[in-house]
Amino acid sequence: MKNKILVAGGDLRQVFLALSLSREYDTYIYGIEDDTYTEKLRKDDEETLYDAVILPIPVTNDGETLFTPFSEKKIPLSEVAERVKKNGIVFGGRFGISEKIFGEKGIETIDYLLREELSVMNAVATAEGALGIAMEESPETIFGNKILITGFGRIAKTLAKILVSMGADVTVCARKKSDIAWAEIFGCKGRDFSLLNEKSDFKIIFNTVPTEIFTKEKLSLLNPSALIIDLASKPGGVDFESASSIGIKTIWALSLPGKVAPVTSGEIIAKTIRNILTERGDN
Repeated sequence: MKNKILVAGGDLRQVFLALSLSREYDTYIYGIEDDTYTEKLRKDDEETLYDAVILPIPVTNDGETLFTPFSEKKIPLSEVAERVKKNGIVFGGRFGISEKIFGEKGIETIDYLLREELSVMNAVATAEGALGIAMEESPETIFGNKILITGFGRIAKTLAKILVSMGADVTVCARKKSDIAWAEIFGCKGRDFSLLNEKSDFKIIFNTVPTEIFTKEKLSLLNPSALIIDLASKPGGVDFESASSIGIKTIWALSLPGKVAPVTSGEIIAKTIRNILTERGDN
């Protein structure tokens, strides 16, 4: 069993992750200075070495320091690496180039975002959050509304299922013929991306494609009162500057699970880490 676990940095997901793991493990927090939810958690003494360190989503914004929205302190990732026991593990979401910092010290890293069970459940939280934004920002009901979803990965599939169940008129744009077929099975209209070259009257558009598919030219073909909710990771799928100049309202809704459902999202990560430790024989 991994006796001592350090949950370092991050948003409220990390707090609720730590609370969940503390029921089974000797758990400490570091780089989280908001005391609203952390009074039941033990603070790191900056001397203890840990069997496992759990880093946030994202691990870092600059490649060198820990992502710490609840702390003004800049914490170098190299300093975090010094806190890991020999043969210890570092978990994180989206390491990027920062993975080298741990690799150079011979520390094993595991990106928990690559786990399918986490990705599927995160898709649910993202879809619900996106729906909440649409209901708040649109002056019309979801029922009967003409809605476009671009891309048909986990998030798009979950969103399509919810929207169809609410009576929306949903069209899905996808590249693969198989995805178009599945979209139709879900009760949507399926089209390829040539649809974006046509004038359209969609009132709400959910984008899940992380490349710029809504260029200035494509945006000019949309209903001027359309609402675009971009769920794609950086760099996003919309030319935001052009959208603003045209007058199309666009919301880039990043990291929705951590914003709209931090308790559930933290529990999902905790469960995924338990699964990994069990598979490794460490639990």
